[in-house]
Order: sequence, then C-alpha cells, then structure tokens
Amino acid sequence: MRVAIVHEWLVTRGGSEKVLEQMLEIWPEADLFSVIDCYSDSDRAHIGGRRAKTTFIQQLPRAARLYQKYLPLMPFAIEQLDLSSYDLVISSSHAVSKGVITGPNQLHICYIHSPIRYAWDMQHQYLSEAGLDKGISGWAARLILHKIRQWDARSSLGVDSFVANSHYIARRVNKVYRREATVIYPPVSIDAFECSEEKDDFYLTASRLVPYKKIPAIVEAFAKMPCRRLVVIGDGPEFEKAKAHVTPNITLMGYQPFGVLQDHMRRAKAFVFNAEEDFGIVPVEAQACGTPVIAFGSGGARETVIGDGSRRATGLFYAAQTPDAIIDAVDRFESLPVPIDSRACRHNAERFSAERFRQSFHAYCEHRYAEFVESCSVMAQD
Repeated sequence: MRVAIVHEWLVTRGGSEKVLEQMLEIWPEADLFSVIDCYSDSDRAHIGGRRAKTTFIQQLPRAARLYQKYLPLMPFAIEQLDLSSYDLVISSSHAVSKGVITGPNQLHICYIHSPIRYAWDMQHQYLSEAGLDKGISGWAARLILHKIRQWDARSSLGVDSFVANSHYIARRVNKVYRREATVIYPPVSIDAFECSEEKDDFYLTASRLVPYKKIPAIVEAFAKMPCRRLVVIGDGPEFEKAKAHVTPNITLMGYQPFGVLQDHMRRAKAFVFNAEEDFGIVPVEAQACGTPVIAFGSGGARETVIGDGSRRATGLFYAAQTPDAIIDAVDRFESLPVPIDSRACRHNAERFSAERFRQSFHAYCEHRYAEFVESCSVMAQD
C-alpha cells in the first residue's frame, strides 16, 4: 500500500502540524505533499527531516511570508499535485488540502481540522478584522470567498471519509458538506507536562494574542478584580490592546519559551480560556499539569473540559466572551464547595495522548482501506 499525506502548508509548527507529525509516525514511508514548504531546520526535525513535494505557489514571490495572500490560487494549485500512483491518500485539511484529485481505485481519507473558517461561518468576522468589510476591496474579497465556498463544497465530494478533530467540527462538516464525520481527537503532548497539586495564588492565560482568542476581555475582567492576580503569556497583534487594560495585579509576559510556560501552567490556580476553538490544545495541556480550566462554554472546550456539574469536574464554563461573564466565572470558581482535584484534571487530559491518537487513527484507516479493497474486488467480479 502506497500512502500519500497531503498537508496545507509547512510554514510554522502549530496544532495541525503536530497532527501531521503523528501521521508520519504511523506511516514513516509515506510521501509528503504541501502547497508550500518553508519550514525552518528546527521545525523540520519534527517531521524527520522530510521535505514536501510542493505546488507552483512555492515559486511565487515571498511565498513564505505572503502565502495567505495566495489563497485564491490554492484550489487550482492543490489540484495540480499528481497523486495517481498512491493507494491511500490522507489529507490534513483546514483550507484546501482535501481538494487533491484522486481516482476510483484510490481511497481518500480527510482528517479535517475545520472547513475553511473564513469562507463559511466566520466570513463576516474575518472581513471585519482584515478591514475588508467595506468598499470595492470588500466586495472583491466577498466575491473571492464566494468562489472558494463553491469550490470547497464541490471538492468535498472527492473525499471518501471524513475524520473530524471534535464533535463540534463534525457538526460543522455536516452543516457545510452534508457529510458525516467520525471523531478522533487530535494528539496532545501529555508527557511533556508534569502534574502538580501545589498551586500558587494566580490565574493564567496563554495563547497567540489574535482577535478571536479574546485575550483583552480576560485582562479587562481581572482589571476589575484587583485582589486577583493574572499572568498572560503570549504575543501577537492584540498585545497593545491587552496592555491598555493592565493594572498592578496583571502581568503581561509576552512570548516565553516552553519551560516558562509549563512552570506557570503547573503553578496556576486555574487557566482562563476565552476562545471558541475547533478543539483547543492549550486547555488540555493545562489539565495535564493538574490545573483546572475556566472556559468559554462553546466549541471544542465543551469536549475537553468536564464542567463543575460532574463529580469528575476539571473546570467550569461561562456563557459569553465578556469581562462580566469571566468575573462571574472566577467568583464561582473561588466559591466551589470542593476544590477541583488536580489528579482528575490529569486523568482527563490523558484521553488526548499522542499514543491514543496514533492507535485510533491507524485502526480507522486500516479498517476503511480493508473495506475499500473488498468493495473494489466485489465490483470487479460483478
């Protein structure tokens, strides 16, 4: 069985790239394809030094920095990859990689992180944040996204099986493509984090400071709670906006290396998470450290955090991404009659280990391929 693995783009190492790494652990002999490959040497080490076979976008000016600007060309580019010699094609997709062309004697399984967010239900938010919600440029952007939606829906027909990274994304797949998706949670490096039952008197949030993470709302909430300390780890375009709300009880640390992040995760009283994520790796990492999570109750967090109505609670939820809702949630956390058990947090996090992902995804693909071969054989006899 010849296996091809198709990834979106290799530029920085994020959550989807960590999924790719585990896929390459399962199929070390697989060939790797990507729209572009601009990995640094340190990031490339995580995929065994491999270099992906790329599209013509790799040769366009400043592709490493401007690759997102080339999104309108990506559907055409991904269709130019020749995968005709492979038996099993696995795409890791949150944009265009599921659009590769395969034939009737090839099985295409898509591990989908999300349908293209900025083309579907997040279009209006994306256009507003990009300053493309008005004028001629705004209408041009809307037309491009309209065309991408059409292509995205059509290309979903070429996928034989979808595997979603959460039930939340499975519902989105059904909404957009009218397809069912099996859920296999993505891998989290649980073993890289140590559990601690000893907690200091501060709250923590950590992420890239981009608009949808809603970090300034967390900072604003704690600015209204001067007796409660907050530490913020991360950098990004919202840093200055968050900084504008800082009071003496709040520390903005900016970007920090992994060792500093893990140390704060282990010692924090609780981790505050205000994003609506498809899955959300950071809350699982916090729980791996034995740290409860106070989370906005939507998206993947609903599947990775056990709310305070359970005896096995690992955190609690709030209903709106606003400072007032966060303040109320922190007050409820402080008033819990029984503190959340750090060991319960760790135990819950272990459901998302890399080993479990490898076992589940490998078994699923093997089973689907066996079914596919059998069905092809029956049709050939007929």
